[in-house]
Amino acid sequence: MSDLELEIDTQPATLIRRLNQIAVARFTSTMSAAQLDLTPVQYAALAALKAHPGVDQATLATHVGYDRATLGKVVERLEAKTLLIREVDPRDRRARCLRITQNGAQLLSKVHPLVEALQPRILDGLTAAERKELIRLLEKATRAQFSVSRETEQA
Repeated sequence: MSDLELEIDTQPATLIRRLNQIAVARFTSTMSAAQLDLTPVQYAALAALKAHPGVDQATLATHVGYDRATLGKVVERLEAKTLLIREVDPRDRRARCLRITQNGAQLLSKVHPLVEALQPRILDGLTAAERKELIRLLEKATRAQFSVSRETEQA
């Protein structure tokens, strides 16, 4: 094995990408086994809408950590599946508020326990204490990067 291969295998970006691939594959497999048609991003969008009903698309994008254009396509798919609706914002007739539908809430209630049960499996090989510490560190790194990106946008 070359030095380059070893270096790549220890880079945070590579490890995070690989773990994300594993997480997405396990999520997809879990949804498929349950005969549910939902992606991780769609799940995140529905969960965020349940927690923050009536937000606009830009705010929802911030909640799930996606750019507005990509999330726009997710919203379109969720709307086509009748899992969310867009309503005119009563405070600004030009804006649209997003709300989870009854179908979306029912699907979310089916999916949520599956997603919760899946979380420890994503970090197989770690003790409970190590999982907790990794999550703490990932949250810290994510917050730091979010702060940096906001400073860059404002400059």
